[in-house]
Amino acid sequence: MSTLDWIILFGTIFTIVIYGTFKTRGNKTMEGYLKSDDLKWWMIGISIMATQASAITFLSTPGQAIEDGMRFLQFYFGLPIAMVIISVTFVPIYYKLNVFTAYEYLESRFDLKTRSLTAFLFLVLRGLSAGITLFAPSLVLSTILGWSITATTVLIGVMVIIYCVSGGSRAVSLTQRMQLSVVMGGMILAGILAFTLLPDHVSFGDTVQIAGELGKFNLVDLNFNPNERYNIWSGLIAGTFLFLSYFGTDQSQVGRYLGGKSLTESRLGLMFNGLLKIPMQFLILFIGVLVFVFYLFNQPPVFHNQVLMTKALATEKGAELKELEQEYDHLYSHKKEAVDQLVEAIHAEDDKAIVKSREEVLIWQESEKQLRASVKEKIGEALPLAKTQDRDYIFLNFVLNNLPHGVIGLLLAVMFLAAMSSMAGELSALSSTTAVDIYRRSVNKRASPEHYLKISQVFTILWALIAIVFAMLASFAENLIQFVNIVGSLFYGTILGVFLTAFYVKRVQGTAVFWAAIIAELAVLYCYFFTDLAFLLYNIIGCASVVVIGLLLQLVLQPGDKKQAR
Repeated sequence: MSTLDWIILFGTIFTIVIYGTFKTRGNKTMEGYLKSDDLKWWMIGISIMATQASAITFLSTPGQAIEDGMRFLQFYFGLPIAMVIISVTFVPIYYKLNVFTAYEYLESRFDLKTRSLTAFLFLVLRGLSAGITLFAPSLVLSTILGWSITATTVLIGVMVIIYCVSGGSRAVSLTQRMQLSVVMGGMILAGILAFTLLPDHVSFGDTVQIAGELGKFNLVDLNFNPNERYNIWSGLIAGTFLFLSYFGTDQSQVGRYLGGKSLTESRLGLMFNGLLKIPMQFLILFIGVLVFVFYLFNQPPVFHNQVLMTKALATEKGAELKELEQEYDHLYSHKKEAVDQLVEAIHAEDDKAIVKSREEVLIWQESEKQLRASVKEKIGEALPLAKTQDRDYIFLNFVLNNLPHGVIGLLLAVMFLAAMSSMAGELSALSSTTAVDIYRRSVNKRASPEHYLKISQVFTILWALIAIVFAMLASFAENLIQFVNIVGSLFYGTILGVFLTAFYVKRVQGTAVFWAAIIAELAVLYCYFFTDLAFLLYNIIGCASVVVIGLLLQLVLQPGDKKQAR
């Protein structure tokens, strides 16, 4: 990285932190700290998207497309459906009750223990997710600078704490608008540059056809397979359940649209998110496809985490790794010849030659994949504690080695700003849930407004510290974009089941739904640890278990559970 990159990177970050801190300082009450009022629909939509789109989205998703194609997009097919349901059902109830958090409603419908249990499940879920959100950019900066992940994690966490503690929810909403603008502008620029770096004889149409011939536009899979993570059924059915829970019951999202100027503005903000999220994910995945095509004409490293590769080469396994690198050079040269033949066949519009060349490329790609697996195995033997999954480094490696100076700094700033934006939204949700649903409700009910403001700020700092600690433990994870969704699926189904029971199953009361939620969560954890079911199905299992078990338990508990539904 050049001096220009460093200036752009830290200049962009510090400008937004200082601006957000200055513009939103001076909260005097917990209400002002935790709730950002009078937001217009487009501000709500941007804030929702910015909270969801963490650095993991921009760091890991292009690598997902490079290795696995664009089928990950199916994960979001249930989002528009969920937005409609939430706008019609959830939002009016929250506005009618004028709540700070989604979990306040559960006490009026059920009882305190159900509210507390659901809030606790959310705190566990979002606390873990905040750590993963923080880990992704820490990984980037530590790789570039050679710093420890501890140092980089603390640096990013402290910057988020500064403006979150100063400005609260208003600071989160204000900075997220600026952050998302920089993020999307930077990613679009990366996609444009990735295409311009292709050989002159490869047009945009050639690029799309090459990627399609090699299976990267696998956008829709109609086969139903409960063990397959991404197909249209998991996206439309299980994805809908996941997004109902995430946007309808997760305070990191509920808190964003509860700050709307009116019920209509909040509904429009949700629909704005539902309509734009899929195109945004398509764009990011397509950028990954462009990078994939770039690497067909420009040899990538056999292992993208170059820092880790350098360490492994210095061990006793170094000689074997060098032999594998030489073998990789040989494989790539043959694959490159097949790719050139594929381009010639496309230009000649020779279908038979296209099929023949495509099959040759796929054969060499499979050999390359096996060789990469051997490299990862050797690195694992050389460095037993190292994370050898390097998918999250593919896009980063492309940025650092192929884009012009200045753009490199901007794209690294994109990753940091996305992480800070998402983490800020999560910290705001964690502090509001802890302060309102736990502390003010069950610990200290009669304190002054100033006291509740200070304790909310303390909880913000506390959850940031917990996220920092967990981030240091996140290196064991598989691909980050999948890992964060797996963590969510472990809890979202149960939480959604409690809310759907509250909304639609009026005969079920507090004690029944409380124990049903506990049993459902244990069932989900069993599926995760002892079965091969696709993680998106955990959301259906958890949700359905709460509703069904709650109904059964209510039949048993009916005589002793007389609390009326509201």
